[in-house]
Amino acid sequence: MAEWHVVEGIGEHRAVLCGEGSYFAAKIDWPGELSPGQVIEGVLVHHPRNSSRGRARFPSGEEALVDYLPRDASEGATLRFRITRAAIAEAGRNKLAHARVTDEAVRPAPTLAERLGAKVVNGFYRDTWAEIWSGAWDSDWPFAGGSLTITPTPAMTLIDVDGELPPRELALAAVESVASAIALLDLSGSIGIDFPTLPSKADRRQVDNALADALADWDHERTAMNGFGFVQLVSRLERPSLLHRIQFDRAGASARYLLLRAEETAGPGAIEITAHPAVLAKIRPEWEEEFLRRRGVPLRLRADPGIALGAGNVQAVPL
Repeated sequence: MAEWHVVEGIGEHRAVLCGEGSYFAAKIDWPGELSPGQVIEGVLVHHPRNSSRGRARFPSGEEALVDYLPRDASEGATLRFRITRAAIAEAGRNKLAHARVTDEAVRPAPTLAERLGAKVVNGFYRDTWAEIWSGAWDSDWPFAGGSLTITPTPAMTLIDVDGELPPRELALAAVESVASAIALLDLSGSIGIDFPTLPSKADRRQVDNALADALADWDHERTAMNGFGFVQLVSRLERPSLLHRIQFDRAGASARYLLLRAEETAGPGAIEITAHPAVLAKIRPEWEEEFLRRRGVPLRLRADPGIALGAGNVQAVPL
């Protein structure tokens, strides 16, 4: 039976659904940001006249769009808000978190482990997370006979199916890989799948049925394949996916991944991370302090502008 395992790493909590030597889904959370389920006080900084929407600012400096504001809510007032959606980055902009005024008691957002009812473990097999992370970094998911290219856009996440098989066989071969990518990248919201064009209605129906079976355990709505091979999926969007995290904050994602490797690196001396300066700039002082607390050895950071953002080296060095 598959079960969720969560690693509460430095700067990032990671979850993998594991069972019988395989993994089926993944999720991540970056603690410290506004997160759904959190109830927190903030200041209403913008409330247009005769509008039920506005914008609030919170102690961290992060802002959120607010829905269903009372008419008499005034700018500058301190109010209590429940976060309903996390901020989501896009190319060239950042969609703010969403919030609503509430009289609920102040509380933190549930942790990733609490949301999943999962067991917190010390670590995964390194190859497991490396494969998931690399797929999100490269946006390329190969399967027998073809590959998927997965691209987040402002309108939707697009999955393009390509390969050398005949169109019908290629579309059917891609279905399981599409379902796997959605689960492992934790995709949600609007997702468009560009299958090969299938003129035959019977062929399109067969792909629709295969896709329905592959996604049977995922809560979503789906259009039938149109004459150009396009299918749209829609599910509830509350948080950025693993794909969005990595694609739109490559330096931050790389920093967290190198910290994971540093936690797993054995050695009696200090642990040294060599990486691009933009990556090292994402490692916060409190993360270094947490590393020292967990490992009992200091973390050393060495910048090398010649290293790609997705690369980097971790090793034990003498104190």
